Amino acid sequence: MTTHSIPADSVGIGLRGEHIKLVATDEPPVDWFEVHSENYFGRGGAPHQWLTQIRSNYPLSFHGVGLSLGSTDALNLPHLQRLKELIDFYQPALVSEHLSWSSIDGVYLHDLLPLPFTREAVRHLVNRIDEVQELLGRTILVENASTYLEFSHSEMSEWEFINEIAQRSGCGLLLDVNNVYVNACNHEFDPVDFLRQVSAAAVGEIHLAGHTIKEWPEGSIRIDTHDQRVCDEVWHLYEHAAGLFSHAPTLIEWDKELPEFSVLMDEANIARSYRRSDRNAAA
Repeated sequence: MTTHSIPADSVGIGLRGEHIKLVATDEPPVDWFEVHSENYFGRGGAPHQWLTQIRSNYPLSFHGVGLSLGSTDALNLPHLQRLKELIDFYQPALVSEHLSWSSIDGVYLHDLLPLPFTREAVRHLVNRIDEVQELLGRTILVENASTYLEFSHSEMSEWEFINEIAQRSGCGLLLDVNNVYVNACNHEFDPVDFLRQVSAAAVGEIHLAGHTIKEWPEGSIRIDTHDQRVCDEVWHLYEHAAGLFSHAPTLIEWDKELPEFSVLMDEANIARSYRRSDRNAAA
């Protein structure tokens, strides 16, 4: 297959199994689609038939959730080999993973767990990303994680942490604007300042999603749940991101409590309106 590039000012939608047949048969007016790589680790069957059909009409991006880049376990080579097979076949325009860990001593946890922002963690992640990029034969993007606690022994800010990883490994950044806002609320920092400090040249993709507010006697916490519309505050933050990272395409994520596909298209159209507003302001 020939690799279809993803235009800088485009907006894609995260494609989940519930909508794959509709997308393959109806060919809705969407710029591109992103799939979770691990959902296609099985060989053959209807999922690959539908995705192959979609791939003939749309650019694709692969977004991984199971590589556990931050773990001290050895990299899962069978996982990486299957990922490489999928990449070689589908030729996605972008490949991404998370700056988190999810395994220890070979036991996998169903979560994307945070890392301390230390120089040791930077070295560890850079070595792991180098190994992944060498095996896959391409540059990957790494996503900033949502977090619900802070490590007392962190030695730098989150934006310094991700910038240094990108600079030293040569990888790109998948900037999740919802995660920036969630973390800013949970840890009390300025999300606009965070965006301004991120290395613009490294940002290769933007994610948008909904989150949930949980109230406790000790206070509230925001959780990155991907199960509702993007809130007004995140749209406002995205307006800043659209100006700072106009070269990076945007993706709408929705993973649980999936709505009708028309709702996802409406969210994508809202994102496009912010991109148009930014271009008009620049003109």
